[in-house]
Amino acid sequence: MQGEASSDQCAILRVYVGIDVCKAWLDVHVHPVGRSLRVPNTGAGWKQLRRLLREWQVALVMMEATGKYHRQAHRDLHAHGFAVAIINPLRPRLFAEALGTLAKNDRIDAKMLAVMGESIAPKAVAPCSQTLEDLQELLRARQSAVDEATALGNQLGETGNAFLKKQLGIRIRQCKAFIAKLEKELLRLIDSDAAMARRFEIVQSIPGVGAIAAAWLVIGLSELGACSGKAASLLAGLAPLDDDSADRKGHRRIRGGRADVRRGLFMAAISAVRFNPDQKAFYSRLIAKGKAHKIVVTAVMRRLVVLANTLLKEDRHWQPTAPNSA
Repeated sequence: MQGEASSDQCAILRVYVGIDVCKAWLDVHVHPVGRSLRVPNTGAGWKQLRRLLREWQVALVMMEATGKYHRQAHRDLHAHGFAVAIINPLRPRLFAEALGTLAKNDRIDAKMLAVMGESIAPKAVAPCSQTLEDLQELLRARQSAVDEATALGNQLGETGNAFLKKQLGIRIRQCKAFIAKLEKELLRLIDSDAAMARRFEIVQSIPGVGAIAAAWLVIGLSELGACSGKAASLLAGLAPLDDDSADRKGHRRIRGGRADVRRGLFMAAISAVRFNPDQKAFYSRLIAKGKAHKIVVTAVMRRLVVLANTLLKEDRHWQPTAPNSA
């Protein structure tokens, strides 16, 4: 019968597991066995899932990045010896469409993740530390508060109603106080972790990179120092990608990556072209060649990411002149 296998077959069969995650449930598909099930996204559900997966030799478990909902399941599976890959949700959807699967539901998504795992075998990743998760949550909360304060400021500038102006002013002051508290807790948590504090200190040594930009680099791009400069640029969505076809040479553009990190780096790049001699010279050279300001600032952002990656990899502070060993 479909979906069933003998005990001998289970013992030797390498399977790929796709898990579609939501707040309450985990939809699971085991490929190529064809077994599907749903378990609660709770401790009891994870235990049930582990009991099922022990029937096979699991090559890889595939999960989509879903904010906080996938993290505990990821942590539990990793702790019990399963290799887990976390993937951008867009990729399995595009993969499904490439296979001609246009319908979408949780069960289909789990199956596509499993098939994709066998097809491209992405690298398994360990779950990040609890400290890093807390820092990421604080940084996202700060960004939301900054966005809210900006929207309120725009509204204040457009209104002529005295009562509304007063109330908007109160809310803006509350937002700014909340942002200050978040930043204080963010820095306290960084200082409480020696490894994170060291990384933060290294990145902040780069002229033009302040505390918040440094936080985005070491928290939003936690892979820095363990990857190549090109990979770091791609993670940040700052690597210019080709858009050519036959004789047509299209403009190279950035796409994808982590938009919040780019937002956090924009003002750092503006500051760097004023106070960092290398970046200032680079900026002036490209502007003199007729490059647009926005394009050059994006290039400076990319250089900052690559520089931070190099410094973290070499575990050293920024210096006006790179050491001979660098």
